[in-house]
Amino acid sequence: MAKVKVEYACTSCGFTSPKWLGKCPDCGKWGSLVEEAVAAEPKYRVASADFPAGKPVRLADVAETASHRTSTGIGELDRVMGGGVVPASATLIGGDPGIGKSTLLLQAARGLGRGERPVLYVSGEESEAQVKMRAGRLGVEAEGIYLLAETSAERVIAAAAELSPSVLVIDSIQTMFTSDLPGAPGSVGQVRECAGRLVFYGKKAGISVFLVGHVTKEGTIAGPRVLEHLVDTVLYFEGEKGHPYRILKAVKNRFGSTNEIGVFEMRATGLAEVTDPSGLFLSERSGETSGTVVFPAVEGTRPLLVEIQALSSQSYLAMPRRTVLGADANRVILLCAILEKKAGLTLYNQDVFVNVAGGIRIDETAADLPLLCAVAGSLRDQVVPPGTAAFGEVGLGGEVRAVPMAEMRLNEAAKMGFTRVLLPASNAERLSVKTPLALVPVRNVKDALSLAWKK
Repeated sequence: MAKVKVEYACTSCGFTSPKWLGKCPDCGKWGSLVEEAVAAEPKYRVASADFPAGKPVRLADVAETASHRTSTGIGELDRVMGGGVVPASATLIGGDPGIGKSTLLLQAARGLGRGERPVLYVSGEESEAQVKMRAGRLGVEAEGIYLLAETSAERVIAAAAELSPSVLVIDSIQTMFTSDLPGAPGSVGQVRECAGRLVFYGKKAGISVFLVGHVTKEGTIAGPRVLEHLVDTVLYFEGEKGHPYRILKAVKNRFGSTNEIGVFEMRATGLAEVTDPSGLFLSERSGETSGTVVFPAVEGTRPLLVEIQALSSQSYLAMPRRTVLGADANRVILLCAILEKKAGLTLYNQDVFVNVAGGIRIDETAADLPLLCAVAGSLRDQVVPPGTAAFGEVGLGGEVRAVPMAEMRLNEAAKMGFTRVLLPASNAERLSVKTPLALVPVRNVKDALSLAWKK
C-alpha cells in the first residue's frame, strides 16, 4: 500500500511544517499544529498518454507517405525541402531575429491553407491582430489559415486536436512552456520538452509541424543543438546585414538532399523568389576592375555564378591583415602562401581583403582558382578580360586539380553569356560534350597566372 504523505498545519495561522512542532513558530501558539494528508503531486505526463499503444507492423505493410508531398506555393522552399512538405513531418527553421522566418512561414501557410485541411498558425510572440496586420502587408488572405496566440504546449495540442489541421506552425518554440516541468519559457528543458511533445503529437495525428527557432550568440538554435535531433528537417535562413538577399539552406533532411539552397529577396511586400540568382548576383558587376573573377559555383543541383573580389594593399602593420567575407578564411591564407612560394608574388607585406559579392557564402574547393586569380590580379592591378570565368582546386604543390560537375558549371557560364573559362586540364580532357566556350586548361598556378589575363 502506498505511503500517504502528511504535513502539519497550524489551525490558527495556517503555517505548515514537514514535522510536528509543539509551538507554532509563526503565531506562537502551543499545540496548534495538526496532522493533515497531502495530495499526491501529479505524475509527469508523457506526450504519448493521449494515444493508444502502438503495435509492431511488418515493414512491407507500412504505407509510404514521403512520396505524397504538399507544395507550399513557394518554389524555392519546396526545392530545399526536397519537393514539398511531407505529411506528419517535423521541420525546424532557424535564423537570426528579423531575418524573415515568420514572413516565410506565413507566406507558405497561404499555399498550404488552400488544401482540404486548414493550417494552424500559433504565435507566442504576437497577438492575432498583429499577425493579421503582417498578413495584410504580405497579401496573405487564405481562408484556410487559423491563428492562435498561445504559449502553453498543452493548450496548443488541445486546439490542434479540435481543429485537425494539416500543418501546425509554432512561432517560436522559445516561447512555449509546459506546466509539467519547472523553469521559464525558453530554458533548455522547456524548449526540448515542448518540441518533443509537439513533434510526437504531429506524427501521431498526421500533422506536419513547423518550429521556428531563434539562433543564439554561438550560432546554434536554442542552445547546443537541443532540437536538431528531434525533427526531420533543419533549415537555416541566412543573410548578410545590409543585403536584401536571403539564403535558405538545409543542414538536415530525412526526405531530400542537404545540398540544395533557396534564394530570396526581401521586399516591402515580403519575400520574393529569385529564380535566376546568377543574373541577380552579376547584375551590378563592373568588368573593368582588377581583382574580380567570376566563379561558377554549384549548390546542390543548382549552378550559381558569383563574383569573387579581392583587394591587396600595402600594409603598415607588423602582421598584415587577412579579412575574408563569404569564403573560408583559412583557405585564403593557404592560397596566399601558395602564391608566394610557387608564383613568386610578394604578399607578406600586403593586407589582403576578399569578398563574395551579394552576401552569399561559398565553401567548395572549386573556388580556389578564382580566389587565387583575384588576389594576384589585385596585386598586379590587372583586369581579367571580359566574359572570363574560372574554377578549379589548387593543391599545396601549386597544381590545379579537377573538380566535380564541370559540365554543369560550363553550361551555366555559357547561359549567362560568358565566352572564356579557366579550368583544370584534367576536367577539360574528360568533357563528354562540346561547348561553345573557349576553354583555357591549366595544370599549375604558373599556367593560370600567365593565361588568365590573355585575351
